[in-house]
Amino acid sequence: MKALVTYYSVTGNTEKLARAIYEAIHVDKELLPVQEIKSTMGYDIIFVGFPVQAHSVPAKLIPFFRGLTAGQNVALFCTHGSLRGGQLPKQALEHAVGLATGAKIVGTFGVRGRVSEKVIDALMKQVEHRAWAEEAQGAHEHPNETDLTDGKEFARGVLAKIGR
Repeated sequence: MKALVTYYSVTGNTEKLARAIYEAIHVDKELLPVQEIKSTMGYDIIFVGFPVQAHSVPAKLIPFFRGLTAGQNVALFCTHGSLRGGQLPKQALEHAVGLATGAKIVGTFGVRGRVSEKVIDALMKQVEHRAWAEEAQGAHEHPNETDLTDGKEFARGVLAKIGR
């Protein structure tokens, strides 16, 4: 079995989670930023991570998701400033699923991640975004060890699900 763990990270949160997932899987594996991926052919499972931006998938990842091979086993993971299990990260994961047309999504996972103070300060000045900015302030110590342990469990569960 061959696995690819790939990610797009701006602040380091998603890369940190990707590295935990990579450590947890004990198969032939590679860890690469999305921008270094030449082809997704030949992998039995691809773990794809991204930061939630504006309640969605970062625009830079849209071509990658659209280029996934039909029938490819894909597990999605994300980092975000929202509370775990909240509606905004769920929307972003649903958007990623919709972009990966034809891929076989075998799992999704999300954890909180630190949001830059610059972003929080800018959003605090906008009434319509203030509540979310206040919520995001609580993510300053994430992803933490519990988040990373949960990410490892997610990865092992995905491999068990696809029979590896």
